[in-house]
This record gives sequence, structure tokens and C-alpha cells, in this order.
Amino acid sequence: MKKYSLVFLVLFCYFHQSKAQLKALTQRNNAVSKKSKEHKLKLVWSDEFNYKGLPDSTKWGFDVGGNGWGNNEAQFYTKADTNNAIVGKGFLSIIARKEKYENKEYTSARMITKGKADWSFGRVDIRAKLPKGRGTWPAGWMLGSNINTVGWPQCGEVDVMEHVGYDPDTIVGSIHSTAYNHVKGTQKTKRIFIKNPYTEFHIYSCEWNTEKMVFLLDGTPYLTVPNEHKTEKEWPFNDPMFVILNVAVGGNWGGKKGIDESIFPVRMEVDYVRFFQ
Repeated sequence: MKKYSLVFLVLFCYFHQSKAQLKALTQRNNAVSKKSKEHKLKLVWSDEFNYKGLPDSTKWGFDVGGNGWGNNEAQFYTKADTNNAIVGKGFLSIIARKEKYENKEYTSARMITKGKADWSFGRVDIRAKLPKGRGTWPAGWMLGSNINTVGWPQCGEVDVMEHVGYDPDTIVGSIHSTAYNHVKGTQKTKRIFIKNPYTEFHIYSCEWNTEKMVFLLDGTPYLTVPNEHKTEKEWPFNDPMFVILNVAVGGNWGGKKGIDESIFPVRMEVDYVRFFQ
């Protein structure tokens, strides 16, 4: 009888402990799930380009000029000109053309959300199809909104997507700061293969918080830049940033192997730009 009582006691303790462990595990999983839901990013701004004509002036402005933009670029960026920036059939088209404008031989557009929308932390998604051809330099990127007061690179730059036409099927994600930038050759950057960027739309994303910045292609991370928690020289990305869309022509990088004049006009088509926090 004592033998059976002992077995029963052992079994009772075992099942009671297993039940307690299961309950604790369930509570932990629920807590993790709740935390995950609490931190799920929500859409706070977007342009779906479901209209016609010029880009929405409540969301976009234009950088204008032909000063080379610090990169010896060959185009003149026009202001609110449907020859270079037009919305239709559900897409934004930024069009680079071979045409003389003031002191330049090409025109294009550089659209900005500066003064209309900027963000500290979150994720930006840009779904786009890229122009093809040597001499093109399309980009979707961000700059610190304080650029007019502190200058570049102190304001910080995040290149969500850059592509140069002489390097087909490749995109580049990068960050630039006072400590890390292309002038010094210290920028944090990575090249990645992309399939059919000229005939298919892809989603170019960057998500960042106080700890790190993650670059993604079609939802898959390919570059992570950690916050070293030193100074703003390394990490100026706690301050608000605005979005830029442009197609440059030539320049120090885009024109490194010349410009194929036979390809123009070329266009970057954008399905949407979305920001989540």
C-alpha cells in the first residue's frame, strides 16, 4: 500500500509541476504577443498616387535648380512641371529628359516632403520600378529636417534605395553622418542583387528606432546599422527626417561610366510611399 501511495505522490507532483510550467509558459507567450501587438507599426502617412496631374502639393514640394547638387549631376530639377513629375493610372512618374534647360542638358524632378511631413523613427516603404540605362541615378532617401541649420552631413542622410544604371540589377542602401559618409569613404553601406528592377515593382524600406536602422528589400532585411550610442556625429538619426524621390542624371557616381544619350526619356514609376510608426 505504501508503495502505491509513493507512486501516486510522485505522479501527482510531476503533473502538478508540468501544469505550473505550462501555465507559466502560456503567460510568457501571451505577454510577448501583447508586447508585439503594442509595438506593431501603424500607417501614419502615405501617398497612393490614386489621382491625376501634378503630385499632391499638400504632401510634396520640389527642390529646384541645376547646381550639381554636390555631386556634379547633369540635370536641372524643375518645379511642379508635368514633363518631369506626373501622376496617372495609379502611379507617380519622375521623368528624366534630354532637353536643354538653363545651364543643363537634361531635366528631371526631385520631390520632397520637407516642410510638409517628417518623422522620428518608424518605417518608410517605397514601392517603385526603376529606370534603365547608363547614366541614370534614381533614389528614394531621407535627410534630417534640420539640414538648413546644421548642414550636411551633420543632419544625417539615409539612402533607402539608390541605383546607378551602369551597375544593373543592383541597389545600394546607406547611411551618412559626420563620422560615416562617402566623402571620407566611411559610410555604412551595402550593395544587394535585385531581380528585374526595370520591369517589376519592388518595395524598398528602412525601419529605425533608437537602437538600430534596418534596410529591407521586399520585406527581407539586408543591412543593419546599430546605434553605437556615442555622439550625434555617429548617429544623428533621433531627429525628424523627410523623404526625397528623384532621378538624377550623370554625376560623380551615376555618370562614372558616362551617359548613354540614346536612352532618354527615362522614368521611375512609384506605386506608393508609406510611413509607419
